[in-house]
Amino acid sequence: MAIRFDYFRRRWQNAWHGKVFLSMRRTAPAAMSLLIALPLWAQYPGQVTKASKDAPELRSIAVLEWTGEAGNPKTSRLVPVAVLDGGQLQDGGIYLARPEPLALAGQVEYELEQNGKPVGLFEIKNAGREQGSWVGYGAWKPLARPKPKPLMDEGSRSRIEDEESDQPILHRKHHADESPAPGKDDGSTSGNSSGGTGTSAPAPASDPDRPTLHRKTTSDSAGDGGTNAGSGSTSTSSNSSLDTASSTASGPAPDPDRPTLHKKEPTDSTTSSAPPDDPDRPVLKKSKKKPAEEVGHVDSLPDVTDPDRPRLKRGKSSGNGLDVLPTMMGLPADMQQAVAVSDVKTSPEHAWSYSWANADDEARMKSDLEGIARDALGLRPPPASAPKKKALRKNARPAPPVEPPPPPPLIDEQFRVFELAYGSGATLVLTAHSDAPLAQQKFVTLIAQPDLYGNLLVLLKYVADGSRLDETPRMRLVDAVNALADNRGELLFELRGATQRQFALYRVLRGQAEKLFATGGGEFGIESRE
Repeated sequence: MAIRFDYFRRRWQNAWHGKVFLSMRRTAPAAMSLLIALPLWAQYPGQVTKASKDAPELRSIAVLEWTGEAGNPKTSRLVPVAVLDGGQLQDGGIYLARPEPLALAGQVEYELEQNGKPVGLFEIKNAGREQGSWVGYGAWKPLARPKPKPLMDEGSRSRIEDEESDQPILHRKHHADESPAPGKDDGSTSGNSSGGTGTSAPAPASDPDRPTLHRKTTSDSAGDGGTNAGSGSTSTSSNSSLDTASSTASGPAPDPDRPTLHKKEPTDSTTSSAPPDDPDRPVLKKSKKKPAEEVGHVDSLPDVTDPDRPRLKRGKSSGNGLDVLPTMMGLPADMQQAVAVSDVKTSPEHAWSYSWANADDEARMKSDLEGIARDALGLRPPPASAPKKKALRKNARPAPPVEPPPPPPLIDEQFRVFELAYGSGATLVLTAHSDAPLAQQKFVTLIAQPDLYGNLLVLLKYVADGSRLDETPRMRLVDAVNALADNRGELLFELRGATQRQFALYRVLRGQAEKLFATGGGEFGIESRE
């Protein structure tokens, strides 16, 4: 039985292994193809997008800070924010730093924008570090003026008008043996071209047998003496008539005894009457010897043979010094800011201002947004107390209504309305703070949009405390900028703390305001939404 059991057991095992082997052979190709497709499927993003040809290879976003007058600042500096490389935003302060970042390389030119309109150019001369961050120094230059079009004279203008006009014009036929009229072209018309009454008659063709009057010259009379003598009186009378006609046509005959001035012809030195040059005569000549350069130097010692030994010389230094010295330090109270964009391709001008259909809507929404800001800052005044009711007498006058107290002011209020995309709605931004010492101040930033019913929809409400600015810095609006080169604006904010600061880009899309990018990482400037 053991043998039979073992025999059947082996047959069962062989049969089972055979089925498994057959099933594996059948399922092996499908399994292998599935295993191969897994990494490929993991790498497939779902949709392959091609980069637009109009998208720039590199695009730098920065902020220009200055004091004084725009265009002629007293002090200025440029702070890099972000560099768009391959569709990704990189930190402009550390991107390809060798040692200064690429955004602050020498001779890099930025276009300054305010509300999307170019206001000037800023060229980087040199860079330096301020409080651990790279900044650039340079010069503010005006925008290049377009070249004026050349002025056209009346003839060119009339010819262009005739060519562009659809009215037919009659031209006189030009003959091969006809010379054009003085002061006019061959195909031009004179007088009334349409009627033909003022057109000059064509000149008759020249007759080859027509006699021509020539003026008698002395050489002709001397060379033809024999011929004229043989002709007799006929030639004499004809010549006299020709002379009379020619003199009448061209004026009186010249006087043969009249003296004539001739230019003196050069003669040889041997025949000239001028005395020969004196070999002992002194001659003034310019000295070809160069003057010695006024450069003081110290020669090396005769015993020293080191070729790399430095030598002291007087003169202008050949070192690479700073072209523009740092002139702006810290954060002055009168500091102004503007967006700066450096791009290889020139993008069309895109203004970010929003045009209201009704001017009253802007005032109403601004008032509503200021009320939300006062609530966030805790500046709502207490409600006015109702007057006490007294026993009314007959014929007594009612008490005048009590006017509510004025709302508390918002300090450094900044209200802007943007149209961040073509045909999009209004995006409202308000920043302000309370009137108190710095340690007790509160700062608020609001981003809102009107809904379909005209009510305000707050997308972002950011409140910061003056005593904890390094944890939750205040948000200061700089401007809107097309950071991703997609004709859509992003809101650029400055996150200013007590000892440090950052810059952040916010994108408003589909009823949300999200942080798109922030310089210096995410440790500083954590959002505190309420």
